[in-house]
Amino acid sequence: MFPAFLVSQERISGKVLEANNENQDIGLAGANVYWLNSEVGTVTNIDGDFTLLYKPEFNKLVISYVGFKTDTLTINSPKFIKHWLKPTDNLDEITITSRKQATAKSYMQAQNVFTVSSEELLKAACCNLSESFETNPSIDVNFADAISGTRQIKMLGLTSPYILITTENIPSIRGASQAYGLSFIPGTWVESIQVTKGSGSVVNGFESIAGQINTELVKPSTDDKLFVNLYGATNERLELNTHINTKVNDKWYTGLYLHGNTHNKKHDVNNDGFLDMPLFNQINVMNRWQYVDTQKGFVSFINLKFLNDEKQSGQLTFNPETDRLTTNSWGSEIDTRRYEVSTKFGYVNPEIPWQSLGVQTAFSSHNQESYFGLNTYNIKHNSLYANAIYNSIISDSRHKIKTGVSYTYDHYDEFVNTIDYERTENSVGAFFEYSFDNLELLNLTAGIRVDHHNLLGTFVTPRLHARYSPWSKSAFRISFGRGKRSANIFTENQQLFSTSRQINILNSGGVIYGLDPEIAWNYGFSYLQGFNLFGRKADITFDYYKTDFVNQVVVDWETPTEINFYNLEEKSFAKSFQLELNYNAFEGFDLRTAYKFYNVKTDYNSGRLERPLTPKHRFFINLGYKTKLKENNAQWKFDTTFNWLGDQRYANTTANPVQYQLPERTPTVATLNAQITKVFSSKFEVYLGGENITNLRQPNPVLGVDDPFGANFDSTFVYGPIFGSMYYAGLRYKIK
Repeated sequence: MFPAFLVSQERISGKVLEANNENQDIGLAGANVYWLNSEVGTVTNIDGDFTLLYKPEFNKLVISYVGFKTDTLTINSPKFIKHWLKPTDNLDEITITSRKQATAKSYMQAQNVFTVSSEELLKAACCNLSESFETNPSIDVNFADAISGTRQIKMLGLTSPYILITTENIPSIRGASQAYGLSFIPGTWVESIQVTKGSGSVVNGFESIAGQINTELVKPSTDDKLFVNLYGATNERLELNTHINTKVNDKWYTGLYLHGNTHNKKHDVNNDGFLDMPLFNQINVMNRWQYVDTQKGFVSFINLKFLNDEKQSGQLTFNPETDRLTTNSWGSEIDTRRYEVSTKFGYVNPEIPWQSLGVQTAFSSHNQESYFGLNTYNIKHNSLYANAIYNSIISDSRHKIKTGVSYTYDHYDEFVNTIDYERTENSVGAFFEYSFDNLELLNLTAGIRVDHHNLLGTFVTPRLHARYSPWSKSAFRISFGRGKRSANIFTENQQLFSTSRQINILNSGGVIYGLDPEIAWNYGFSYLQGFNLFGRKADITFDYYKTDFVNQVVVDWETPTEINFYNLEEKSFAKSFQLELNYNAFEGFDLRTAYKFYNVKTDYNSGRLERPLTPKHRFFINLGYKTKLKENNAQWKFDTTFNWLGDQRYANTTANPVQYQLPERTPTVATLNAQITKVFSSKFEVYLGGENITNLRQPNPVLGVDDPFGANFDSTFVYGPIFGSMYYAGLRYKIK
């Protein structure tokens, strides 16, 4: 009886057309057709046709379309209806304005992702990527040692080797570039940064453990035709960035990006005989090509890069010409030359837009020659990466899939004092990722990949991310995933060479340096809630993440005069809790504040201890104010950032002679940065700022400074600023 009942239902059909002066019958696609005071309705197809259920109690048919007058028809019996809608000539004007957030959090994605825009990067003098996180509470930035001036980042309590750092989703800062690679990407080249907390997607590989940082570069098709940024600081650091972009034809665009920075002034503010910051010169060039054919669905990028970076540090009296690798004076030089070629190809089927294919390839050659006092460290690293990704849907657009294959090749040749370490790694893998997107309520992304690695064997990497939104402006997220990586113990810990410590690798029969690969599971939960406070927008975020290591290459600084590398015997974990509040208090004024708690511990040979120089507590506040934009785009911008770090544990020094012993914990650290920007027009602006305005300085950052070639010399006990306050100024000029 049920099928017979369906057949017996009566329907009306019809066509909705545009009433025009040319008397042409033009169907209106997407017009709304529904019975008045009911939930029964439909929309017209591409030709303006519709079919609708009819009942005797339905007699008023409403037809509406944006930009046209709404009509109500009286219908007494099922029949074919042909109706012309008249355009509305006197629509009321509505102006909608929105405020683009400099750092945006997604309520819709399954992964815990936030996007840092170029506007956020301009709040500080982010001359390179390592200096781009000063106004972000989720990323910690500190110096690796007191000599090289190298900044390292941490997320979820773990250092950058546990973070997958990509450039346009191609792994870029890994292997030989792990220590200094963040300073090889100029800040003006960055269009935006996407930070993902948790294990990330299987599409990008198996190495991500704590999260992913992806950098999107400016595009030749949308970047300014000419951009010039000139920067100078009181420490006599100078920097110049120039972008030149050209439209070659309707489909091809190209850009030439030039970056140069130099610092050749010797500073010793704390009078310890060592440079407070290294002398350096860097030349960085990128040629970028972009091809776009929207009609056929093709887009591609070709990037060519060259970098030459030279650093010198050590004692004021050090002269490389006469003192290199001698005991005349302690000094260091790090010379890096790097070449990169990368391509991206994308195709979206114009007839079936949910089907797409992407291919990524990249090759890099990295050559670093360096010495630190009497320690020599050279590394050559050639890397090849390829990834092919196919996107489609299952049944409908709520069910999306990504699948593909990837290949990596790495050849390392390291010279450490008198020992040569050489190895080749290659892996091939396949991945599959399924996403369910019910944007109003639930998102789920589940992925798995299988890789075969010539040294690590065959293994499976699962990842899962889910978002649930039970009420308005809310997002509950959970995630878990597995990561695996080979630890490059020397290049990732180059600060060890700026010490007199003896290097010991406690061989356990592993395949890399005699050590086993690192394996970890990451679990996470986060809650994002948007709300209105006193009529202004605000949001609050809680997140908690835990990383459990199945195996870890332990870097043990606990024995004075030694550094030991060995496989984890018991447990190692990192727990991270963060509470963050963002509030637009009044027009043009934004407040961001956060509290973060870390519990990072490892079972060393000497027992379970906190990870050295990792603060348990951090408090952060950023205030930003912009005046109202004038007709000529002129305005003022003011930004201030305050950071407070709790005390941190020093590595054990009790076995040192008394004069070389340190207390168990460091003092707390508080720093203040500020910047003022005057925008004169859409073409020209100037900025003035200060870092560490309170002039905080760590006293005696170098241990054993009186005897740099003695057994107790160590420059790695750094917990705060060394140089003191620094002020800078700059200008930006651009032609659209």
